[in-house]
Amino acid sequence: MTILAIGLTLVGAVCFAVASVLQHHAVTTTEHPDVLDGTRGATRPGELAGRRNLSTRHLLAIVRRRRWLQGAGLAGIGSLVNGFALLLAPLRVVQPVGVLAVPLAVLLSAARARRRPSRGVLLGAALTVGGVVVFVVASAGSATTHTPTAAATVVAGLVVMGLVAVLAVAGLSRSGQGPLRCLALASAVAVAYGLLSALVRVAAQAAADTGILSPLVLGCAAGALVAFAVGAWLVQHAYHAGAPEIVIACLTVVDPIVAVLLGAVLLGEGSSTPVTAWVILGAAALTATVGVLTLAHHHPDAVAARAEREDTLAVGA
Repeated sequence: MTILAIGLTLVGAVCFAVASVLQHHAVTTTEHPDVLDGTRGATRPGELAGRRNLSTRHLLAIVRRRRWLQGAGLAGIGSLVNGFALLLAPLRVVQPVGVLAVPLAVLLSAARARRRPSRGVLLGAALTVGGVVVFVVASAGSATTHTPTAAATVVAGLVVMGLVAVLAVAGLSRSGQGPLRCLALASAVAVAYGLLSALVRVAAQAAADTGILSPLVLGCAAGALVAFAVGAWLVQHAYHAGAPEIVIACLTVVDPIVAVLLGAVLLGEGSSTPVTAWVILGAAALTATVGVLTLAHHHPDAVAARAEREDTLAVGA
């Protein structure tokens, strides 16, 4: 069952990687409706670029794009596949595999732009994949699970959604576009999706113990839908605010961290893990994180953005 769950999560990672590339392209290339019709007095590009959030008109124009719809479909498939994987194995085994979406997305972007990945990109991909493989192998042999109480689940859910709200407000309150705004919004999405994964796993455990129509299962299902809706809305703002590597890195690193922590707190995953295994898990997680940061630094879009900033500073001087 564990091997099947890992295989399903790999399929989900591929879906998420392709979906992120498609949706980011749709969000960043869709003209604002005010530019197209010349209304509302928004005639200068700087006015639109400086707007804090996606307007309703702009968002509606984006979600009608074929690429965005294709990405949404793939993201939905990835979510379903990941959900099935969570029914078969603990969070600590399933969630880290999703980090593989980062190197996949970077390599897809390079292929789409017909650019050969740099050495930095390949190094980041290797570190990410290696760290994830070690983490999953070490987790698979020592992860245990039990069903939490309804009270503990509610408290954990409220605390995590409070964190989502704080990050979302921090991001949406910043004006214009930039890495800090994108980081806050993408982190809010990642925390929401981490809660979603944890609730799916709790529901699976509770259904096996108390039945599929028990209050705990139904409550987890409702909470998971809320977390999904909030994350799906905020991720569009994150794509609009900054580079795709920031969004993908947050989604694939923060999400597993939140899910694994919730798994440890709520489900008791890791209660039987020896200290030496924790050391290996920590080193593997650190390696994967360094790989993601390396990918973000060497991503072609990030390199181009740094070059543009340097040119601007040189002209200003």
